[in-house]
Amino acid sequence: MYTAQLFIISIAIIIVHNNVLAEDNPEECETLPSELHIIKEEFDELGRLQRTCNGDIAVNKCEGACNSQVQPSVITPSGFLKECYCCRETFLRERMIALTHCYDPDGVRLTSDKLATLEVKLKEPADCKCFKCGDFSG
Repeated sequence: MYTAQLFIISIAIIIVHNNVLAEDNPEECETLPSELHIIKEEFDELGRLQRTCNGDIAVNKCEGACNSQVQPSVITPSGFLKECYCCRETFLRERMIALTHCYDPDGVRLTSDKLATLEVKLKEPADCKCFKCGDFSG
């Protein structure tokens, strides 16, 4: 009986200690600007390369830290209850971007209005927050 009470008191101390740590380290999951170098190849109906376009594009990304914890548990087979949270997008925004450096299969820069630019559809995070890891319903 004394051992069981000691175990319960230990668990309570660990839970209180974890809650104090969570308050000291607030979640910092945010949407930040970043830059991607995108290369897109375009082929004709026979599969022959028609042009290659590229560009450096400003896009949003999710970055940061989320509070997670591991605590003892008599219910779980491993003996520990794990609560993991990950920083990821709440939803994606779709937008069109223009790749303005286009080249023919020989590497010659294309300058005609029709071929010098390629429009590409891109999805990027519109906002980010902490989600339970593995939960893709958000």
